[in-house]
Amino acid sequence: ELVAIAAAVMAARRRQLPVMLDGYVVTAAALPLAVAAHDALAHCQVGHCSAEPGHRRLVARLDKHPLLDLGMRLGEGSGAMAAVPLVRMACAGITQVPTFSEFFA
Repeated sequence: ELVAIAAAVMAARRRQLPVMLDGYVVTAAALPLAVAAHDALAHCQVGHCSAEPGHRRLVARLDKHPLLDLGMRLGEGSGAMAAVPLVRMACAGITQVPTFSEFFA
């Protein structure tokens, strides 16, 4: 399972697709990639920092900052599901908000 996750992260990098790292296991699977190449996870964002012991240390080792820190430990992608709307809002704020002159035109 960990190797499959790491392979998916590498495949996403080759295809220039963003990846939301969610939870302890996924973060642990991605760590060897970061150790092998410092920019291997440049396309990745940590969705949340779980309450799972050690997850905060893994996130720090990746030099990433989680979007959310809600103390969750639910699994099933719940951290990513909580973080994705935040990412969508940020993207909309950059791409869909009119400029000052457009707003008053």
